[in-house]
Amino acid sequence: MFLSIENNIAKVLESIRADEEKYQRPPCSVGLMAVSKKQPADAIRQAHAAGISDIGENYLNEALEKIAALRDLPLRWHFIGPLQSNKTRAIAEHFDWVHSVDRLKIAQRLSDQRPPQLPPLKLCLQINLSGEASKSGAAQENLATLAAAISALPKLELKGLMAIPRASDDVQQQRTAFARLRQAFETLRQQYPQLDTLSMGMSGDMSAAIAEGSTMVRIGTGIFGARD
Repeated sequence: MFLSIENNIAKVLESIRADEEKYQRPPCSVGLMAVSKKQPADAIRQAHAAGISDIGENYLNEALEKIAALRDLPLRWHFIGPLQSNKTRAIAEHFDWVHSVDRLKIAQRLSDQRPPQLPPLKLCLQINLSGEASKSGAAQENLATLAAAISALPKLELKGLMAIPRASDDVQQQRTAFARLRQAFETLRQQYPQLDTLSMGMSGDMSAAIAEGSTMVRIGTGIFGARD
């Protein structure tokens, strides 16, 4: 399995670097997050041995077990799943990043519950680009108000935006959706120049995301293979 994970990571990185060149992005400007939901801790250990430091998890209880099992590794843990109030304390205590903040109440709880000895929790605001009721994310018209309130919270560091657009096999549709997020990001950066993260792009739309300015792609199956 290790050789497979190592090879998969090499292929994904090769594709990322090729897209950076194709779309005239600076070399190594797009980071790779390995999404490890439903994967065992040993698979993450193998991914780290192949050069991965950023690990994305969707399910809190599963993630906490893996964080405990892998505490000897210098990993950066990203929570990318839906957020509920009963999850915020554990997330604030154990994660480095949260990509799925979409309302002020959740952000306030994360700030209040972040242990004082830890650095500020880095976060991305999740935007619902397509207005789908089934998707998490703040409405784009509420972005400025939400960013202003969250940026004032003491134990959080607002880093950027995240979105999961409506699924499409059409590359132009993919790029159009990602372009909307990039435009929102650029508008927000005029007020918050410290923003540097556009978390967008997964296995099926990574190339389109890189074309439109992604700084971090979230890849699961392309690294670990099919989930159980």
